[in-house]
Amino acid sequence: MQELNQTRIAQRLDQLTELSVELGGTHDTDALLERILVVAKSMTNADGGTLYRPGADRRALDFHLLWNDTLGIRQGGANGAPVSAPPIPLYDADGAKNLASVAAYAAHFGLSVNIADVYQADVFNFSGMVEFDRQRNYHSQSFLTVPMSDHEGELVGVLQLINAIDPDTGAICAFSPTDQRFIEALAAQAAVALTHQRLIRQLEELLESLVNLINIGIDEKSPYTGRHCQFVPELTMMLAEAVHNTETGPMADFRMTDADRKELWLAGLLHDCGKITTPVHVVDKATKLETIGDRIHVVDTRFEVLLRDAEIAALKQKLAAGDDPARLVAIDAELARRQADLRDERDFIRFANVGAEAMSAEHQQRVREIAARRWTGPDGAERDFLDADEVTNLTIKFGTLTEAERKIINNHIVVTIRMLEALPWPKHLKNVPEYAGGHHERMDGKGYPRGLTRDQMSVQARLMAIADIFEALTAKDRPYKKGKMLSESLRILGQFALNGHIDPDLFDIFIRSKIYLEFARRNMDEKQIDAIDETLIPGYKP
Repeated sequence: MQELNQTRIAQRLDQLTELSVELGGTHDTDALLERILVVAKSMTNADGGTLYRPGADRRALDFHLLWNDTLGIRQGGANGAPVSAPPIPLYDADGAKNLASVAAYAAHFGLSVNIADVYQADVFNFSGMVEFDRQRNYHSQSFLTVPMSDHEGELVGVLQLINAIDPDTGAICAFSPTDQRFIEALAAQAAVALTHQRLIRQLEELLESLVNLINIGIDEKSPYTGRHCQFVPELTMMLAEAVHNTETGPMADFRMTDADRKELWLAGLLHDCGKITTPVHVVDKATKLETIGDRIHVVDTRFEVLLRDAEIAALKQKLAAGDDPARLVAIDAELARRQADLRDERDFIRFANVGAEAMSAEHQQRVREIAARRWTGPDGAERDFLDADEVTNLTIKFGTLTEAERKIINNHIVVTIRMLEALPWPKHLKNVPEYAGGHHERMDGKGYPRGLTRDQMSVQARLMAIADIFEALTAKDRPYKKGKMLSESLRILGQFALNGHIDPDLFDIFIRSKIYLEFARRNMDEKQIDAIDETLIPGYKP
């Protein structure tokens, strides 16, 4: 008999050791909890078992797993039927501890409760169990209830085993002191594993919250950039899934795990985090003369001064002309011509300030000629009509940014990389800086900030570059441009595929899988979605 008991103890030790190894390598909480219950039942030869978890408000114990071999019950967990039993309250309506329930008692005091025969026990309320037995023609007898607490004494669960079966006779028996010690050891190991998983989950949630915190800051600073930070990861993941599902062609070997997806999603969310340091008057510069405000109004005021100067000069001439009718008519005609020229120049400067189209050399020269006009300022000093900075801005050939401002904008990716590389990323997220920091690189090495070529970039960074450009082309909420039509956006993107700007293989999947159309229907204005003839898209061969 002693030899048999030693054999059983050795078997239990083996089970405990194997479970310890499994607990360290399992990341699926449901699978972990099921394994804990299976080993606990096996160790004690129990007919049934229940695993409770504290509810969200920690005022009740929720049934997470409810198993019974004799009754064939498998409730809870990933694969079981839904749990039909209601939660066990830890407190009554007045806030007092519930000590009538054995599971609640164990949870409150952190003590194991071993009952040989519940029908003979008068300490706890087993009315629910009695009703359970009556309805199912079952007989509950021995109970072993063990709390699971973390290193700070906080409850993480309660393990309850029902009806120990004597392996020799098959009769229901009490859980032995040895059973209790082994289950307490198992519960302690399980609590460590559950706490470990909970801490990992909390750290991941904290990381995601910090990411959202950065994006909230960007969104508050510039709603346009905020929306961009939401749409780019969405489009990136759509394209990544399409590449993942590709079975032929150059990208057929690309595959992602769930961990890879999370890493790419975080990189997408953070791809423009450096813009939190970019001055808002540069990020959202809607016109060429805009700084904190649009300086076109200052220029308008100068034109108004010139218009009034011309009128005052004409009035003075009329006073000097006396009653000469011909001279008065000539003065009025010259005033009208002069003011018409000024209004025409004012309208031209307003047009030049918009920066919507490429500016011709002739228009740039006209700005310089207007700039050279002399006027008298409020201090009485005569000066050029436009100063050097105004001329520099008004003669910008494309868009609204000067070279200096474009460098400021481009610097956001340098800041993004610095911010992300400063973080101690865990192994499964170590590529976030590379993915996020590469979306302005080009396949031909002419991108920035590092001038990487296609072979030096990951697939993830290359596909994020496509998502970033396409979203920027189609966005209709930018203050400095209108959202382009879908066909024009694809034409531009196709040219980029041909000239070494973006990856042609990924662009092919982008078109072939109709990712562009799915994204457009989700997020673009219906008026922008025109008919697409894919055979006419540059760089795409159907």
